[in-house]
Amino acid sequence: MIPIHKDDELDIRFACHSIHHINSKGLWVGDDPFMYSVPILLFQLSLVSIITHCIFILFKPLGQPLIISQILGGVLLGPSMLGHNSTFTTKIFPARSRLVLETLSVFGFMFIIFLIGVKTDPTIILKSGKRAFTIGILGFFVPYVLSALVALLLNGVLSLDEDMFSFLPMVVSIHSMTPFPVIAYFLADLEILNSEIGRLASSSSIISDLCFWLYMTLSYTVHIATEKSLSTSIESLLCTAIFILLVCFGIHSAALWVIQHTPEGKPVKERYFFSVLIALLGCGLIGQVIGLNAFIVPFIVGLVIPDGPPLGAALVEKLDCFVSVILMPVFFIICGLKTDVFAIQKLKNVIVILSIAVVALFGKILGTVVPPIICRMPLQDALSLGLIMSSKGLVELALLSSLNTVNVVSDECFTIVIISVVVVTVVVSPLVKALYDPSKRYLAYKRRTIRHLRSNEEFRILACVHTQEQVPAIITLLEASNPTKEHPIHLFVLHLVKLSARASSLLIAYLPREKPSHQLCQSERIFNVFTKYEHENQSHLTLHCYKGISPYETMHNDVCSLALEQRTTFIIIPYKNVNRHLNKNVFDKAPCSVGVLIESRNQESVPYIVGQSSWSRVAVLFFGGADDREALAYAKLMLENPTVNVTLFRFSFSSEVLEGSARRKLLDAEILIEFRRDATDSERVSCEEQTVIDVAGLTAAIRSLENAFDLVLVGKHHAESQLNCELKKWNDQGELGAIGEMLAASDFNGGPSVLVIQQQTRVWGLRDPDESLRLRRIHL
Repeated sequence: MIPIHKDDELDIRFACHSIHHINSKGLWVGDDPFMYSVPILLFQLSLVSIITHCIFILFKPLGQPLIISQILGGVLLGPSMLGHNSTFTTKIFPARSRLVLETLSVFGFMFIIFLIGVKTDPTIILKSGKRAFTIGILGFFVPYVLSALVALLLNGVLSLDEDMFSFLPMVVSIHSMTPFPVIAYFLADLEILNSEIGRLASSSSIISDLCFWLYMTLSYTVHIATEKSLSTSIESLLCTAIFILLVCFGIHSAALWVIQHTPEGKPVKERYFFSVLIALLGCGLIGQVIGLNAFIVPFIVGLVIPDGPPLGAALVEKLDCFVSVILMPVFFIICGLKTDVFAIQKLKNVIVILSIAVVALFGKILGTVVPPIICRMPLQDALSLGLIMSSKGLVELALLSSLNTVNVVSDECFTIVIISVVVVTVVVSPLVKALYDPSKRYLAYKRRTIRHLRSNEEFRILACVHTQEQVPAIITLLEASNPTKEHPIHLFVLHLVKLSARASSLLIAYLPREKPSHQLCQSERIFNVFTKYEHENQSHLTLHCYKGISPYETMHNDVCSLALEQRTTFIIIPYKNVNRHLNKNVFDKAPCSVGVLIESRNQESVPYIVGQSSWSRVAVLFFGGADDREALAYAKLMLENPTVNVTLFRFSFSSEVLEGSARRKLLDAEILIEFRRDATDSERVSCEEQTVIDVAGLTAAIRSLENAFDLVLVGKHHAESQLNCELKKWNDQGELGAIGEMLAASDFNGGPSVLVIQQQTRVWGLRDPDESLRLRRIHL
């Protein structure tokens, strides 16, 4: 907590004065009407944006985050480089425009912190385990103690001046803190927000952040009691406590009222949206009056607003783009404009601050690496966690900027600390990218395929769902899979939700409400359908439901990690064009076999009848290869359902197979012999041999299946042949393989539902390339 200062009052008065003097034409109407205008502001913002993006493009191959480009953009325009020329500064950043930019950056920072608060789930603290608590606490106090000792030692050796020595506690604090907003942005930039390390870092950073602010509050209270009186210190704490309680109960209650009065699926009314913004600015003003720091108030206001739809999502949707594209770059540019390398005069000050930064980095890594290693986390992952927790960004720069504004820190010390923050971030980011690969943990240590499923083993299936409309097709497929007491199905349902209005990802088991409610969310409606299906198959099927909220780009991490954790044999993913990226990543990284379900447009409205599969006519397209063998193995499993009839289409080519060993041909022949033996014993099984010459002939053969079957099973990849090479040339862009893409094509109207299957490709230590055509050896 920092009391309001005269400079802050000047900024506020200047902002009000600026707004008052902008006329209807958008020009400044002060002493000099041409000194500053809205077009100049737009020019400055455009210049900043261009330079920042150019630097970002230049540094992106080096693995640097956007924040580095934004800071370096400010340094380039500031007194360290171009701004060192007085003519450039006078023309591009005149004094009056600089004040407006700084005021804009203050408001920008408020909205940035507010949005992070809105995206944050406060219950994550209660959900954090002992490991996260230990990492968070040690991650702050270990670097703080070590760097503080080094600061005292250097002061005794180098005899620092009084101003520098008084600033060292703040340097120690800045390099010891681990702000949650910084970690959230860093994880999102690295696209590991919903990885195991990402979730642990998010939880630990909140604990570490809480330790930092509790320590700062205690220090501020002791400082007030020492400098003024104990009664003044107690009054300050009481004012702060009352203010926080009013925000928690007042604004939180109002937010809940808005949510209750917003119908599901309907947008939040504009007047509610603007009321939240007015409340934010009002709370910010009150917080400054009673001495609360500008970091605390917006975050608390955002924190009490429930994340997710409708209110939290509406605020993020309306503000996120404006804040991240315009206000956030302005904030970083202002920090860069304040950085002046020519202000550095004493080498010993550089040595002291950089030494503290290095020791704090070592202490941070030590404090956050030891607990995970004790919990048997791999050293490489633990080191990655320590580096993530050491990253610097938004909050540290804002704290430094505010101290520089009120002249608590000199330009020299400010510049040195900015350099140390940038150096730490520049080092950390590429190291984390090099050390941590979430997909490495998705390796299975045994074959998890339908083909290798033993007769007395339960069939463990992970069914992924995006919307409620996809549920009937999945249940119909489960019914065709014939869950029985002898061959039970252990079903895991994962509702995948795109991360929106949240700063941290989530993967949790679903727990039904203790009290039934008429207002059910989409996840509850989806899970209720599967729960009903479980009750109708009590002795045959076991159900577990999960909900995953994550960025779309890394949604596959939730799928693969849950499949690995629950040792599933098969993953079912509904097909949609917008999900192609997800399908591709799951195919590449899944620890078991995968099937993408393409629902027939003609069967979308077919009602589901309990105990009777509407997919009674099943076709298998067999070209040869591991994926086709997996599809045929699934068809054999379906044959145990007395309502299912299976037809095998064995395609052969007039051209000789180009690739494929004797081992592959032996495995193909083995499963074909088994299936044909079943065909002789059952009237529900038939086999057909078809010879094709070219792509046109194959297309015609596949089109003949349009109205003859309810479900078609096909492998993603097939045995290599001249025809297969031609198919790849025709369509090798999709993730379903050439035949799968043909069946999924929009002009394949009226066709059956399709399940494109890929056999497990990631198995530890399996080196037989004929066991799967795309099996690859994993190097760790």
